[in-house]
Amino acid sequence: MIKLFDAIISSTTIPDPSEYLAKVSSAIETLNNENLSIRPEASDGSPGGILHLYHDIPTIIVPDIHARKQLMKALINIKTEEKSFFELMKNKELQVLCVGDGFHSELRGKERWHDAFKEYEKGYRKHKNMDAEMIDCFGLMEMVMELKIAFPENFHFLKGNHENIKNEETGGDHPFRKFVFEGDMVKTWVVQFLGEDFLVKYSDFEKKLPLMAIGENFLVSHAEPKRFYYPEEIKDYHAETIHGLTWTANGESEEGSVEEMLKYYLPDKLLSEKLYFGGHRIISEKYKLRAGGLFVQIHNPWNLQVVYIKPDSHIDLEKDILDISGS
Repeated sequence: MIKLFDAIISSTTIPDPSEYLAKVSSAIETLNNENLSIRPEASDGSPGGILHLYHDIPTIIVPDIHARKQLMKALINIKTEEKSFFELMKNKELQVLCVGDGFHSELRGKERWHDAFKEYEKGYRKHKNMDAEMIDCFGLMEMVMELKIAFPENFHFLKGNHENIKNEETGGDHPFRKFVFEGDMVKTWVVQFLGEDFLVKYSDFEKKLPLMAIGENFLVSHAEPKRFYYPEEIKDYHAETIHGLTWTANGESEEGSVEEMLKYYLPDKLLSEKLYFGGHRIISEKYKLRAGGLFVQIHNPWNLQVVYIKPDSHIDLEKDILDISGS
């Protein structure tokens, strides 16, 4: 698998639609057949929106990735003195949870986005800048799918607000733009060069991704919860819940929401012993606390960092948020 990942990281060509869709189909099949003790079903029998993580092994929480293939490379290069990342995952001695947002490079891609916008305006008659962005995005998500297929019970990727390849305004999703018109630029490029069927199938994969994870002494969703959500609302993917767990901006969460979620979903722990992690909003620090210190923002796009939580252990943010750039 290391050779495969090296090939993906170094690739300079856009994906072959049929080959890539075969990978997407395998990933969807994996998501459709998750262990029910880890991912309980929704009321209609489909995969539910909540993950129950193992309590007896370490957990790595990966912040927003945004096409950073180098972050995934650093992740798979993590090792103990005796075992590699892949050995730890194969033996179920480690679990990984990504908070979502695989697509759309951020600050490092700002200039490329502006150059790609000029290509977009001219109908992608030339498209080398947009090709480069899409190679990064699809390469990143190919690695995500490979890990999910290989380690279905201990590799997970949550839905973020950027998991919306159709750039839809429906079901809790909203069109995206930041520097230019990234959402529509991606959709237009995919339809033009990979096809409408590819767009639809990849969107099906995105909609299968879970919304929230429950650990031993922590909760994780892409964004800070806008309000308190009952399990049925999350498991059944209510539109307002999707919005509230993937789009909530700083200051939009109802007061007490994080505390209520922690008390309800982690009833056996004192409030001082548990935390809620999320990404979504950029920070310049190692981490940033909200909700009275109970919600931890970890999305620093300048750093290659992860959270490493040990079982049966108090979370120490200064020690447990690790720089993995040297992995």
